Amino acid sequence: MTILPTLLLVDDEEHSLAAMRMALEDDFECLTASSADEAMRLMEENFVQAIFCDHRMPGKTGVEFLGEVRERWPETVRIIITGYTETNDMIAAINDAGIYQFVTKPWHPDQLIMAAKNAAQLFQLSRDHDRLSLEMRFMGKSVENKVESRRRTLREGFGFERILRSANSPMNATVELARQVASFDVPVLLTGEAGTGKDVMARAMHYASLRSDHSFYEINCAGLPDDVLMVELLGAKKGAVTNAPSNRIGLLQKASRGTLFLNGVDTLSPQMQLILLRVATEGSFEPVGGTETLTTDTRLMAGSHSDLSAEIAEGRFRKDLFYALAVTELSLPPLRGRMADLEVLTRHMLDDLAAEHSKPVRGLSNLALEFLGNYEWPGNLPELGNELTRMLILAQEPELGPELISRHILQADPSVTARPDARETDVLASEGTLKDRVEAIEARILRETLTRLKWNKSRAAEELGLSRVGLRSKLDRYGVKQPGKTSRVEEEE
Repeated sequence: MTILPTLLLVDDEEHSLAAMRMALEDDFECLTASSADEAMRLMEENFVQAIFCDHRMPGKTGVEFLGEVRERWPETVRIIITGYTETNDMIAAINDAGIYQFVTKPWHPDQLIMAAKNAAQLFQLSRDHDRLSLEMRFMGKSVENKVESRRRTLREGFGFERILRSANSPMNATVELARQVASFDVPVLLTGEAGTGKDVMARAMHYASLRSDHSFYEINCAGLPDDVLMVELLGAKKGAVTNAPSNRIGLLQKASRGTLFLNGVDTLSPQMQLILLRVATEGSFEPVGGTETLTTDTRLMAGSHSDLSAEIAEGRFRKDLFYALAVTELSLPPLRGRMADLEVLTRHMLDDLAAEHSKPVRGLSNLALEFLGNYEWPGNLPELGNELTRMLILAQEPELGPELISRHILQADPSVTARPDARETDVLASEGTLKDRVEAIEARILRETLTRLKWNKSRAAEELGLSRVGLRSKLDRYGVKQPGKTSRVEEEE
């Protein structure tokens, strides 16, 4: 009889606890607790491989509880679940508790199952490694090679399943290159617009690397003052920082033997660039308020929202730092460059949103997908998530139609513009006569209004201040037709 791995699920909300148990109980033995104290009692009485714990709970928080678990049962894999936006304090707390992974709400059942299976594998791998380490004292180099081979096999592919993409996605080549680079212990520079998933890619590469049994840390440098950033990265000696009664350990020390992802390196000041250059080339630094030199064995990954070559040419970024960080460079395409993934992305996002808001949906209509695919998405994945959330909230039917889409996205449809390149060019800034440019804008407004009103021509004419005949004339003039309708049907309307 196969013994299922044991998980401890901790959440003060009964429905969340029940949902987690329902998702995991087929593959795992699940223990549940509604408080940190109850969870601690279960830990003392059971052999637990992994813990899924909510962060915000009355009394002792999830991070505080997992920090105590780390002291008593360091081999238990610790996973935090949170529905709140990460802050620097939150990241620091998670790092202090030795969290293996944090899952954001709303989670998808497949995501939770994959995280649990990875955690159980990691727990078993750690125990096997400890056992085999003892055997290696007597069995020599052959056993060591066997352990390393097994560890590499188990690490293969960890994390990359989180990067959603289609079979013919432009992301596929980037992911394959990331897989190859992940196992080589060199710095990596990830470039791409904000919201393209550089943090997800960096974490996936860590889980596929030889450092996967050590910690992964990340920090967004954008917007952080130098004094705050230096404390976060370098740490600080007692008394060097206000309200810090003891020494503070920085991320460079915590991430030693692991991976540190620095996002937004293009925003670093000249002083911080010089500090990071020394870390990248020598692995050494001094804590804030200290004089001793510390060293770190940290794999650096850096993320940049802008083109660093242009920053170097303008004198805003050090060339030597660029070459130190960009031993390998991966470029992540913006959402507008991977429209082949739109259906996969929207399906998964809607599944997560439906679970979060307890509002089941069947998905997007083909026409809604077409409109979303015609938009440029300057905000990338976060903007798409916001739009789908809005559509879900407004939806009255299981299938989300184009009438729910925001007006500026509907007006971006290129099929109603006078010029074929209008998708890439703002009509207001384009060349051409005033008449042509006004007509292009007018055609977009007609299509957006009719789509939003489900092609009710009477309501559209009233909203636009036109007669029914006047609206018909403009539709014929610009060739605006209702998708899926024949000319005969239109005449009958």
